[in-house]
Amino acid sequence: MQYKYGTFFKLLNALIDYLVLNVTLAISLLIIWPEAVEASIVNDVRFHILLFNLLWFFASNSTKLYDRILKTEAIPTLKKAMWTLALFLITPILISFLVPKLIVPLDYLFSILLVLAGVILTCKILFLSVRKSQRRYWVDYKKVVILGSGQAAHELSEFFIENPNTGYLIQGYFDDEPNPSLSKRIKYLGKSDNAIEYASENGCSEIFSALRADRLDKVKAMMKEADKKLIRFRLVPDLTAFIEKNVFIDYCGALPVLSTRNEPLEVKVNEMVKQGFDYVFAAFTTLFVLSWLVPIIAIAIKLDSRGPVFFRQLRSGKDNKPFFCLKFRSMYVNAEADSKQATKGDKRITRVGAFLRKTSLDELPQFFNVLMGDMSIVGPRPHMLKHTEDYSEVVNDFMVRQYVTPGITGWAQVNGYRGETKETESMSKRVKADLWYMENWSLLLDLKIVFLTIFMALKGDEKAY
Repeated sequence: MQYKYGTFFKLLNALIDYLVLNVTLAISLLIIWPEAVEASIVNDVRFHILLFNLLWFFASNSTKLYDRILKTEAIPTLKKAMWTLALFLITPILISFLVPKLIVPLDYLFSILLVLAGVILTCKILFLSVRKSQRRYWVDYKKVVILGSGQAAHELSEFFIENPNTGYLIQGYFDDEPNPSLSKRIKYLGKSDNAIEYASENGCSEIFSALRADRLDKVKAMMKEADKKLIRFRLVPDLTAFIEKNVFIDYCGALPVLSTRNEPLEVKVNEMVKQGFDYVFAAFTTLFVLSWLVPIIAIAIKLDSRGPVFFRQLRSGKDNKPFFCLKFRSMYVNAEADSKQATKGDKRITRVGAFLRKTSLDELPQFFNVLMGDMSIVGPRPHMLKHTEDYSEVVNDFMVRQYVTPGITGWAQVNGYRGETKETESMSKRVKADLWYMENWSLLLDLKIVFLTIFMALKGDEKAY
């Protein structure tokens, strides 16, 4: 896919942002720092303006704000703009601690950011609105054909049809035998041997080959023939024969390595951000909530039934390492606690325990687990060792959950997959939600899950018993 005006719009966006930045700097100087017009500090003003321009250059390049300006979708574009603004603010604050005389007062800095954020985000939204309706005119459209009719050909045709802005116009597909389901979407043009001739005669500039790996000799021959006709030959690996899911490509030198899932928390920076959030949130909750709430709940538990205040149970942690998970005791002391799940109307649950489980207050001691490093605020819920062993035998990908630190709450829980799992299907849905969280983690997602968890706790969950 080629955009005719890609470089033009990249430069245009950068030019507008720098114009907005410098106009904002000038206005802010006059309002917040009126003495800046005095001749005695003109050089200081020039220096600060130059410094802020360099900081914006650093921030926008770090977030790749102007890369793929016509290809990146709207939400990622706005996220990059917000990260750029955040970095633009944080950097001079850090510099001010090291070299205080280099930076203007913080009230000036915040006034710049406030105005700059509003104007730049407004400009980005306006640009994205125009781009949505006009992007098809900025694309160099190309006629293309597809070789093959397997799963890869299906997915490729679906992508091109549903994303016309990619700039590819599918003329049809070639294979030795027509595929009725694919023929419903795009036209069957004939046998594979006729693809090069058709492309040459009908102005098709590219051929996408989704032929199976066992037809490698045919693919090599067609690649040579396509080069002679000046037709670009693209290879689409059909991996569905042994991998029934999306794959991600990394490189070891020039050697491509395929992974079956994306794992944001394998990136060290993301792991540090998540751990930082966990410790800060857990420490805040422990100091300002648990410090007074734990004694109250402890007294209620002791008055209601005999036994310890806390319930300790070995559960499966990260990398399947067991750890003692803490909860407020919500049941009478019984011999089945480590093997049998709580069920609706369970006679083992005490009166206070029923309230704690309904409001999820029984999970509060797990903030201590977070501070000890055994758990996270958000992540897949840890299971009893026996359940981990049992479900790993019958639920696909169950053990993949153990790649990450278990959480007090998770994406599965806020989507209704909590409590008793009577059927394997229920656990499969929970696992699917946990895997989605693993592959799509972000700090904003964690914050969203925390908010939804608090809301559900206040509302009460019918599945919590």
